[in-house]
Amino acid sequence: MPANLTPQYLKAEEAYRRATTLEEELRCLQWMLQEIPKHKGTDHLQAQIKAKIAKTKRALEAEKRSGKKSHAIRIPRQGAGTVVILGGPNAGKSQLLATMTRATPEIADYPFTTKVPMPGMMPYEDVMIQLIDTPPITSDFIDPYMYGLIRGADLALLMVNLGDDDGIEQCQAVLERLHQSKTRLSRSSSLSEEDVGLSYTQTFLVPNKIDLPEARDRLELLHELLPLDFPEYVVSALTRQGLDELATAIFRALDVVRVYTKLPSAKHPDMDRPFTLRRGSTLLDLAELIHNDYVQKLKFGRVWGSAVHPGTAVKGDYVLQDKDIVELHI
Repeated sequence: MPANLTPQYLKAEEAYRRATTLEEELRCLQWMLQEIPKHKGTDHLQAQIKAKIAKTKRALEAEKRSGKKSHAIRIPRQGAGTVVILGGPNAGKSQLLATMTRATPEIADYPFTTKVPMPGMMPYEDVMIQLIDTPPITSDFIDPYMYGLIRGADLALLMVNLGDDDGIEQCQAVLERLHQSKTRLSRSSSLSEEDVGLSYTQTFLVPNKIDLPEARDRLELLHELLPLDFPEYVVSALTRQGLDELATAIFRALDVVRVYTKLPSAKHPDMDRPFTLRRGSTLLDLAELIHNDYVQKLKFGRVWGSAVHPGTAVKGDYVLQDKDIVELHI
C-alpha cells in the first residue's frame, strides 16, 4: 500500500535531514510522527520513526550524563540553497569555491590544505547560493561533522581530480567511505523508508582540471572504471571552463522559485532581493518566511505573474510561480 506522504510530512522529513544536534533530530522526528498519515501503508515507517525517537532520547540522556555534546560544526544556511563540495585530496574544491564565490580559501598543490569547512556565496542572476568547501575525504578518515554537512545540504558536488592518476581511486574512496555510513550520495535527496536514519543527498559528479594534459584520457577511464548515475559536469575550476553550465545546473537542481514583494502603498516592487522558496510553496509559506505573525493575520494577496491576470487576489493556498510579484494584505 502506498504511503501517500503529505507535504507537511515531507517538510518535517527535510528538516530532520538538516538537523545538526540530537535535540533538533528529536524535535523533527516527533514532528514527522505527528504529520505522517496513519494507515496500513505507513505502519512500517511509523515503527521506524518511533524506534528512532527512542534511540535519540537514549543518546540525549547519555549526552547529558557525560556532559559532552556531540561534535558538530554548524554553518548557518544562507541564500537560495546550500551546496557542499566534496572530494579527495587535491581535487580542486578550494579552487572551485574561490572561482565561483568571493571566498578566499587557502589554495595549494599539496593535499589537506583545507582543514575546516569554509562557506562562500555564489551569485546567480538575482540570487545568491551558498557553497561550502570541505576537508578531503579519504579511505582512512572523514571528519565526523561532515555527515551532518552532507545530510543538510541541498546538493553535493563530488569532485574528481583529472590531473592525477590517483584521482579516480580517490573518488572511489570517498564513495566507499560514505557507503559505510548512513549518509550517502544519490541522484536525489531522500530518507530511506526502511531505515529513517539512512539519508541520501542529491549529487553532481564534477570531474575537474580538464585543462591539464592527459585529463581527457583520465575522464574516459573514469567512465570505464567508475560508472556513476550522477549528472556530470566537466570543469576546470582554474580556467572557469564549464563553470557557467555548472552554476545553471546548480540553480535548477535547487528547484526554487523567486518571489518579489510589494507593499500595498508602493507603486513598484523590490526587484533587488527576491525571496526564494521551494517550488510548490504557497502564499502562506511566503507569509511565514516574512514574519510568523503574517500567517495568522493574512487576509489575501495580490499577484502579478505568469499564472494569473495582473493584480489577481489570491488566498493562502495559491502556489507561487517563479518571478511572481506578491502584495500581502493583513
